[in-house]
Amino acid sequence: MPESNSLDTPAKGFEEVVTLVVKHRVKAGFEVPYEAWLRNIVAIAGQQEGHLGVDVVRGKNAGLDSYTCVLRFCSTEAMQRWLDSPQRLALVNEATPMLADGDQTEVNPVNEFWFAPQVDASAPPPRWKQAVVTLLVILPHTLLVPLIWGPVLRLNAFLSSYFVATFLITLTIVVSVVYLFMPMATRLFAPWLSSSTTPKETR
Repeated sequence: MPESNSLDTPAKGFEEVVTLVVKHRVKAGFEVPYEAWLRNIVAIAGQQEGHLGVDVVRGKNAGLDSYTCVLRFCSTEAMQRWLDSPQRLALVNEATPMLADGDQTEVNPVNEFWFAPQVDASAPPPRWKQAVVTLLVILPHTLLVPLIWGPVLRLNAFLSSYFVATFLITLTIVVSVVYLFMPMATRLFAPWLSSSTTPKETR
């Protein structure tokens, strides 16, 4: 089972979220220096403007240690600045001799990260499993968030207006789900989501 380490940093903005997925397979004998390199690049990435956090998933692929790093950014521009930065390019060049397949990157919207294939998995989980986990996260929010906001919204007519109340409730649900509960849920249900014994999905 892959080991997942959450290395999140406080969110700095909510206008847009994109994820940069970086996959590395480490050559035998380079595990220790790669771990040191990984800690260094994670710390440097965390200092970049627009960086929202990173998850590192460790596993095995064809007998070698594999790492899937999912970095979240507040915008495509912020992510691209990190991709093109001299710091990252120098660090990737430093790591290249340790990598069996080079530096593999892909870009996804934030919801794709929730169910991104883990390490050596060939495909995301079946959609029915994605739907079940999403329902388990969204349902409590739709039940509880309006109750929590209720006393505040009743303080004056402006807050209790349909548009303002709906906006505040929806914003709370989206931020809570995207930045906290969905990443937690996908890590919690990872063994079930990645199970190879799941039935084939029909379309």
